[in-house]
Amino acid sequence: MGHGQVVEQVKNAIEQGKGILRLSPAWVARTFLGSGRRLGLPQEAYDLGERGDISERWLGATNTADNPLGPSDEGLSYIVQDGRKLITLKDAVEAAPELIMGEDYARTHRSLDRLAKIFDFCNRLPYHIHQQREDAALVGRKPKEEAYYFPEGVDLGPHPETFFGVHPYIVAQQRFDLLLPHLVAWQDDSILKHARAYLQVPGEGFHLPAGVPHAPGTALTIELQEESDVFAMMQAEVDGKIISKELLFKDVHPEQRARLGEAAVLKQINWEVAGDPYFYENRHLSPILVEETKQPGGEEYWIFYNTTRFSGKKLIVKPGMSYTSLDRGVYNLLVWRGKGIYGGREVEAGRFDLESCLDELLITHRAAAQPLLVENTSDEALIIFKFFGPDINPDAPRIPPYPR
Repeated sequence: MGHGQVVEQVKNAIEQGKGILRLSPAWVARTFLGSGRRLGLPQEAYDLGERGDISERWLGATNTADNPLGPSDEGLSYIVQDGRKLITLKDAVEAAPELIMGEDYARTHRSLDRLAKIFDFCNRLPYHIHQQREDAALVGRKPKEEAYYFPEGVDLGPHPETFFGVHPYIVAQQRFDLLLPHLVAWQDDSILKHARAYLQVPGEGFHLPAGVPHAPGTALTIELQEESDVFAMMQAEVDGKIISKELLFKDVHPEQRARLGEAAVLKQINWEVAGDPYFYENRHLSPILVEETKQPGGEEYWIFYNTTRFSGKKLIVKPGMSYTSLDRGVYNLLVWRGKGIYGGREVEAGRFDLESCLDELLITHRAAAQPLLVENTSDEALIIFKFFGPDINPDAPRIPPYPR
């Protein structure tokens, strides 16, 4: 399909939706750990054989999952029109960035440059890092700063705690070598003894800069991150199985691997943040009411903040009432609970079949920057998560450095 045809398709879809696009769900399988099976799919749909289990749903995604097996479009969101997949959101943004992101934003940002997802694993994820900008660039990739929100009303799984960073004395005494034997031996999960665990509390979350080791727990998690799938696994054993050591070096430059071996990954760690004795105080996210958006029919809360890389809100509309939404720029959304009308488009949580695709939308800049009426047509709260890319909400809260 030629560039002109793609632009015309995007333009027609935007005009038909009055600036609002329906998106199909993007399911992602992983081989290193089984699924928690809480994504709303039929139980038999999670097992994809040698590709692993479906354990993630990507939202408004314009990059593909970095998996050794799977279709070439794994992870990509599609614009849906009249019950069929029209075009990938990636192709749409590349062909017509001004129509989706607005002219001003498109001049300074080449893509939406953020990825929202729901991840759902049956056990705690292996201890790992996501490379920082300089290290990711060496292998032609982007860094991956991220943040988490643990939604209420969902089973937390067997291990609802996340290991973050390392014990502060390791950095204070520069004992970085303590982690190396675990990477060399590659035989168990004892590397976790060097980290601290924090409880995953429903309705709360954490912000995590790139380069910090972490092992997320089993709570169903809504994640917002930079647009990347880089990582280096640092824990050999997970769920009683030894995972491939190649995952340790997945995004390590071959020259660094040859010269430094397993120690190359230790060079990629953000030790300052990893060893912060006040990690919880500086990285824990509690919802913050967006005071200026409070209305009789509903209210919004910041749930992803403390960074310029992305931001996110939780919108709650009361049963049978309405709310006027107004934002600075393009965003995608997920309807988490309830049903209603969003800017004239029917929405309903859990309705992600191709014929309807009612729970996921992309709101283009033109629509986002003008008042949109959100109506709750049900007898329960309508809960919607909004996901924004870099620099759209420069006023999003920042956590003052602790101690202060």
